[in-house]
Amino acid sequence: MRLFAAVLPPAPVLAELGRAVDRLADHDGLRWTGRPGWHLTLAFYGDVPEATVPELTERLARAAARTEAFELALRGGGHFGGRALWAGVRGDVAALGRLAERAEAAGRRAGLPGEHRRYRPHLTLARGSRADLGLGPYAEALVAFESAAWTVDELALVRSNLPVSGVPGERPRYEKVAAWTLPGAR
Repeated sequence: MRLFAAVLPPAPVLAELGRAVDRLADHDGLRWTGRPGWHLTLAFYGDVPEATVPELTERLARAAARTEAFELALRGGGHFGGRALWAGVRGDVAALGRLAERAEAAGRRAGLPGEHRRYRPHLTLARGSRADLGLGPYAEALVAFESAAWTVDELALVRSNLPVSGVPGERPRYEKVAAWTLPGAR
């Protein structure tokens, strides 16, 4: 099963972001991500053997137990070349980074390879079909965007169900399979 650890922003914050994204002009070279699946990835595990899931969930529970609830908001935007357009994050980004490190370590300790990249918090909005796609104007249009702050009070384990129908434009579906409350959550 294809899994990743994530922070799932609350519906009102995602609705604010949705209104900002609706104001962006469409571009035929972009594949917009599905709004029901908007999330902040902490650690991507890829295809996880069923036998590994119990150990991974145990280790993620420990990671959550060691991380106090913290405040975040979505803010601004940017892009990774022509490959991805994203919304940024403000607030206790250091706490988010620690949670990402702990989620990554949970995967490694459970025997999963992990990505081993420097964590760059973002919420992917669209993917480009080619590296030279000009995403700068889209990122600039998001500069003034800032959502309401929320308390990150949960670490989620999410399953990514990839499209299988072959229908153009079909997107992955995401399903929260487990979650752990962070200490100090209200």
